[in-house]
Amino acid sequence: MTAADLWPYAIILFAGWFATDLWRWLGVIAGNRLAEGSEALNWVRAVATALVMAVTAKLIVFPTGSLADSPLWLRLAAAGLGFMAFLASGQRVIVGVVVSLALLSLGLAAL
Repeated sequence: MTAADLWPYAIILFAGWFATDLWRWLGVIAGNRLAEGSEALNWVRAVATALVMAVTAKLIVFPTGSLADSPLWLRLAAAGLGFMAFLASGQRVIVGVVVSLALLSLGLAAL
């Protein structure tokens, strides 16, 4: 492979970096001008939370790879019990993640 063959890859990498980084910096600039309790910032938080939960729900209900071989009830139980552990621990994210992963791992090993 010559240097001329690598140009398309360099352009793709630059375009991907620029498109992502541009919005990230614009978010930093706009975020610094927003008040902590403003409606705009509350809306941004709500949209971000909704996007994270949508991706999480998609991974649980429509998994890919080796997770697709696990039964739906096991994935739902691990997520639900992990969420309960998260709430019971005073909303410590690491507790919810560890409990969910441990239950999923134990359930897959038992099957």
